[in-house]
Amino acid sequence: MTTLEISLNGEHLQTQAPTLQALLLARGYALQGAMACAINRTFVPRPEWPERALKSGDCIDVITPITGG
Repeated sequence: MTTLEISLNGEHLQTQAPTLQALLLARGYALQGAMACAINRTFVPRPEWPERALKSGDCIDVITPITGG
């Protein structure tokens, strides 16, 4: 497998995850939870997560809602 250099919520890391969904699972995100994802500042709809391939240099943002205002 290829090791990719990416940024996840501002943290630089290496991953072998080939897709956005694989990365989220590897990092412990509950996929059924309320969240949105963007790659390089472009929103990625949830149905595309399993197929959305990652590349070295990608900047991934995972946004989760905060309760309590």
